[in-house]
This record gives sequence, structure tokens and C-alpha cells, in this order.
Amino acid sequence: MEHHGGKRRLRTAGAALLLTLACRAQDLEPRAYSVSPRGLNFLIAGLTRSAGDISFDPTLPIEDAEATLHAATLGYARSIGLLGRSASVAVLVPYVYGPIQGFINGEFQQTRRSGLSDPAFRFSINLHGAPSMTMEQYREYRQKTNVGASLVIVAPLGQYDRGRVLNIGSNRWAMKPEVGLSRRLGRWFLDFYVGGWFFGGNSEFRAGPRTQNPIGSGQIHISYNFPRRMWASFDANYYTGGRTTVNGVRNVDLQRNSRMGGTLSIPLARHHSLKFTGSTGAKTTVGAAFNSIGMAYQFMWGRGS
Repeated sequence: MEHHGGKRRLRTAGAALLLTLACRAQDLEPRAYSVSPRGLNFLIAGLTRSAGDISFDPTLPIEDAEATLHAATLGYARSIGLLGRSASVAVLVPYVYGPIQGFINGEFQQTRRSGLSDPAFRFSINLHGAPSMTMEQYREYRQKTNVGASLVIVAPLGQYDRGRVLNIGSNRWAMKPEVGLSRRLGRWFLDFYVGGWFFGGNSEFRAGPRTQNPIGSGQIHISYNFPRRMWASFDANYYTGGRTTVNGVRNVDLQRNSRMGGTLSIPLARHHSLKFTGSTGAKTTVGAAFNSIGMAYQFMWGRGS
């Protein structure tokens, strides 16, 4: 939820709709560090379609792989106060389904996958610019420069079968600490985030124990507030790292990728809004050559406290 011109503004809270088969460093989420009065609840339901190249481990005999995967995501977020600062907690649970095709050992094969992916838990807190506020205090709040921090933890609870070459779940823990800066300039907002993904090992990987180096990432978002509480943004990121080791052998799969896209948020009523997203690979080395479109619905309730 954001504030502009003395009116309460709904936003589609951090619903980064993810496919575990693709790297989570590819996230593009504008206004991820906007603040709300404490005590509000957000229910998010979204659908994302991603089509194109899917990056698999180089140790697997898969070539020219393509997929059209859909992720249906359900999420819940709540704004809270912590140590006098505005903060929030959220959980997202994706369900992934769709066809995959490619050449395995020179033979063309097709398959489908469907099931629950790994859930993500997010905690964020504003470090500068936005203290914990009641609804009455929030109505008087005017953003200038905010600095926030967040931690995302992905739990290995998604569908995973050691006997399969391709899986929806990753069978490992992952976490992403991040720092974000948000600056308001009239109707314009500039967001910049810097963070990194860190991964646990997967001891049940088909070709042997698998580990992955951290992935550093950065995002930039330029957004504009239109009348009637609608806003749009240009989104871009860059991420690098993530080289993997399988059964003691290092793979040649260093990622140096970037994506760009756009976001449009449209309020439907006081407590309801829709967000539309689209992105494409701008520069790809491993695993970002795909197009993605998505839509998310948000319902907000609570009086604030």
C-alpha cells in the first residue's frame, strides 16, 4: 500500500511469481519496499506464463530444451511494526505446471510436470524514512527517501523425485538478503535493490551431490503514478554467479544475465487491485532466454492499528 496526494493507494504486494526450474535471481518486483500502516492484511493470487529456453544442469544430456510453464501462486502478507519501524511478513506458495521438450541423448522427448513448487517466506523492514505508523499517522505520511532490507527464505518442500531428470522442487534451502532504496520525486518513484542468493546443497541430485555458488543481483525500477491510483513502471535487473558443482566436478555454467520488462497496477475498488507484468531476457548466458507474462489480484483488509 502506498500514499499519494492524501489518498490511500493499493499495490499488489511482493508477489514475485517464480518457477523453481528457473533461477530466482530473475525476479523483477517494483515498489517492493513501499510501506503500509501496521495491521493490514493482503491476500495475493497470481498466474504467470513463461515460455522459452529452460536452463538445465550441463551434466544432464539435454539439448535445445524448451518449455511453456505456468505458475499459479497464492500468497499472504501482513504489515507489522518492529522496533519502531514499519515492517512486513509474507508467504508465497506456487503451483507449477506445463509441457517440456528437448533432446535427451540425441532423441527428441516430451513430458509434462505439475505440482507444488518450493514456498518462499519474506520478511522486510524499513530502516530509514518510514517508522511504524497507525492508519491516522499514515494518512499524513509523505515519502521522500526510504531505505529497507529484506530476507527471503525458500524451503525445500516442493515436489521432488530423485529418479527424474527434471523436477519442480529444488530439494535445497535458499535465502536472499537484500537492501533496497526508494526515492519519490513528485509522481515518479525510483527503486534500486542490491542482494544475493545463497544456496544449500542437494545431496539427492540425480548425477551426484550438487552445490551452487551464490548469485549477486541488482534491480532498478522507474515508476509513475497516474490519476485514480494507477501506476506503471519500467523494470530491469542484472545478476551474475551461480556456477554449480556436481559430484565434485565444476560445471561451465556461470550466469551473467539481465532481464527487462514492465508493470501496470490498476485499482478495481478500495480494497481490490490487479497487477499485470511482462519481461524478457535482455542479455543471456545461461537460463534467461524466455518471455514471461503475468497477472496478480490483491485483496486488502484490516483497519490498521
